[in-house]
Amino acid sequence: MVAIRWSELAARAVFYLSTNPTSHADRVLQAAKALQGWYHGPSGLWTTTGWWNSANCLTVLADWALHVGSNTGDVNVPQIIATTFENAQKTHFTARKILYGDGLMQSTYTYDPVAKRGFSEFLNEFYDDEGWWALALIRSWDVTKENAYLDMAVRIFADMQNGTDTVCGGGIWWSKEKKYKNAISNELYLSVAASLANRIPNNKDHFLKIAKDQWTWFKNSGMINGNSLINDGLRIQEDGKCVNNGLPTWSYNQGVILGGLVELFHATADTSYLADAVAIATAAITKLSDNTGIIHEVDRCEPNCGNDGPQFKGIFMRNLQYLTRVVPNPVFQGVIRRNAHSIWTNDRNEQNQLGIKWTGPPDLGKGPTAATHSSAMDVLVGALAISGL
Repeated sequence: MVAIRWSELAARAVFYLSTNPTSHADRVLQAAKALQGWYHGPSGLWTTTGWWNSANCLTVLADWALHVGSNTGDVNVPQIIATTFENAQKTHFTARKILYGDGLMQSTYTYDPVAKRGFSEFLNEFYDDEGWWALALIRSWDVTKENAYLDMAVRIFADMQNGTDTVCGGGIWWSKEKKYKNAISNELYLSVAASLANRIPNNKDHFLKIAKDQWTWFKNSGMINGNSLINDGLRIQEDGKCVNNGLPTWSYNQGVILGGLVELFHATADTSYLADAVAIATAAITKLSDNTGIIHEVDRCEPNCGNDGPQFKGIFMRNLQYLTRVVPNPVFQGVIRRNAHSIWTNDRNEQNQLGIKWTGPPDLGKGPTAATHSSAMDVLVGALAISGL
């Protein structure tokens, strides 16, 4: 990988800092309309992608609505939220996930009309899936202030708490089989706890203690390597000791933690959380960027990043945006704007659908899907969110 000179990136950011905010708003509106081309109201989900990905589709729409209010045109975000909340719980799916030796994840969700529970109350066998839906519902509450969404997030979190124990000194398991403690489940657990602390003042101390303890454990767990990057998880040795498993530093693992630390900062005003987040974000940008500053998935796997990988980069950029709004670093701003520009210019087809590789073309791999599109849309929303900085 060609090393990035930070002074050069900061200089490049000058152009992007002057970008007209109106163009960002127009682009996101067109992207939101295109995303809804995959929406299936009776199930409350987005076709061409999986269960956890649909939670991220909902999150990006909610993030957009938070920045533009009622200016969402004919894309009625509160109604989409209500439909998804009502119908997605009724789906009859079973979930299966495989972690391959190279660290690539394969999630499969199969329609099963005779499933006893399906995913009612947004619960299934995987704590990371639950965490994605909890965050989506928290963002939905931010938009609508509908207590049912926040109450459901609390119930999801209560189920996630059942996945914690003292193996590896703490943390939450990836699934209810309790065989693997990985980064993403633990980052989601932290982020949900801290987010609830900031939204439920009469129970803030409860959720905040969990979030603070979780970060202390995570920071010392070994998952953060010497380069300030987060590997996929922990390996439990025969002697019971848990060590970094050396699996890939996927972009979303560098992202969710940023949002969790920002929420912890909002809850405590402790700037050490922001310092930790800046270190991880800086390392991730260096790892993931090409020599023009465009973000690619680890090992440049595009377009063959499995069923889950197409969602990852947008999650990183979404959480980088959360951090950038608190720490207005010109390098971070430049990365968001530069990638948004490349996506709209190079990775968009005639239907305004966005592909997996942000340098384009949009039809790589399986072509645009709800996963690739919502991931790229996260970047467009990020550029809109920071347009006033």
